[in-house]
Amino acid sequence: MRIKLSLLILAAISLFLTNCNQPSNHTEYKETDLAQEVKNEFKRSWEAYKKFAWGHDVLKPITKTHSDWYAQSLHISPIDAYSTMKVMGLDKEADEVYQYILDSVDFDKDIFVKTFEVNIRILGGLLAMYQYTDDQKILALAEDFGTRMLPAFESPTGMPYYWVNLKTGEVKGADINVAEGGSYTFEMGILSHFTGKPIFYEKAKRATLAIFDRRTDIGLIGERINIESGEWTDERAHIGCCIDSYYEYMYKSWLLLGDEEVKVMWDTSLVAINKHIAEDFEGNLWFAQVNMNTGEIMNRIVTLYDAYFPGVLALNNDLERAEKNQASWNQLWNKNGLEPTVYDYGIDSITGPNYDLNPEIIESAWYLYEITGKVKYKIMLEKYFSDLKKYCRNDVAYTSMENVITKKRRDYMPTFFFAETLKYLYLGFSDIGSKYQENYVFSTEAHPFRKDLFTD
Repeated sequence: MRIKLSLLILAAISLFLTNCNQPSNHTEYKETDLAQEVKNEFKRSWEAYKKFAWGHDVLKPITKTHSDWYAQSLHISPIDAYSTMKVMGLDKEADEVYQYILDSVDFDKDIFVKTFEVNIRILGGLLAMYQYTDDQKILALAEDFGTRMLPAFESPTGMPYYWVNLKTGEVKGADINVAEGGSYTFEMGILSHFTGKPIFYEKAKRATLAIFDRRTDIGLIGERINIESGEWTDERAHIGCCIDSYYEYMYKSWLLLGDEEVKVMWDTSLVAINKHIAEDFEGNLWFAQVNMNTGEIMNRIVTLYDAYFPGVLALNNDLERAEKNQASWNQLWNKNGLEPTVYDYGIDSITGPNYDLNPEIIESAWYLYEITGKVKYKIMLEKYFSDLKKYCRNDVAYTSMENVITKKRRDYMPTFFFAETLKYLYLGFSDIGSKYQENYVFSTEAHPFRKDLFTD
């Protein structure tokens, strides 16, 4: 009797594991209930922003106050949150933001802003708003902002300065990382398409090419570069934080805008990445940090930002590497219930224990669920959402974590929690997810753009 019972248990376990790897018919989970719960959490957090931080960049959910990125607010949270509202069908909230932007936002401010950060959040958010509203006033605002960014690209190499003054056009900061130097083709390409003015895409593409053309003989680029001299200042090559969106935008810019030259850059780069950076280590697939000239491994440090890569690989139809790398990240998440910012997989050690409500692992799980249909990725999404509620939810919104081991909280809720984290969770639990995956391309800040608007 015990033998038969054991056989039945083994058979049940085998069936469960098999089903976890089989395509889902999208009816095995209460997707509507989970999607509604994510939407409710978005609304709850948004109400907290409105109550305690309206008119400012970010909410501080523990002290129930606010903070701004610079001396004057750029209204980053509402601009970043708008496209998520539209995806979730929160039209009332979206209309309120839309009217607020029209009535209250003016970028003629004598402040230095980070060129990269405002590009993906403000320019990208405004372009998404124009796509949804078709309001020429919004497009004019986006063009005004893009024009204020252009002086940053007037360097000897064409790569942008780190800082640009929105009013005076003054620039500063010649030593930048590659993500800050070459991640503009997507938003500025969209701006050129919508306005009919090629200058924005030309400047953005020149910056990306300036980095690509400085790759080494083995096809790798470093992490940091001086945009005036064109000399590398950090020769670590990898796919993660400080480089990530440079690679992401090669593929996504081609996918949306159809520039074949950018696709060649992506294909060429991916060959070098797979040859020199990808590493099978103790049964897991990771992407190390290597010397850009020799390919020699310098360290095995990864950051949670690197977890975007399985999603891009899945879009590129490299499902074997995508699934294996996602499994590595999922294993790391499950060690502490949240993902640490910096991890050394060579010695299995957390070297940066904070977690700032980042979306990358969630984003990749969503892509893999939509592309493969495997239930295990829906299970991952459920786990990530459950842990976010368990450890990061407070009485008004969600907090960042100072330490994923001790679960000590930090009084900050980044704008990308609205723009990315909750959006990808909602898409993962909603039947609308497949529509968005098939018909839209998402920016690195998760602003979705319709493919059909960019086809001739």
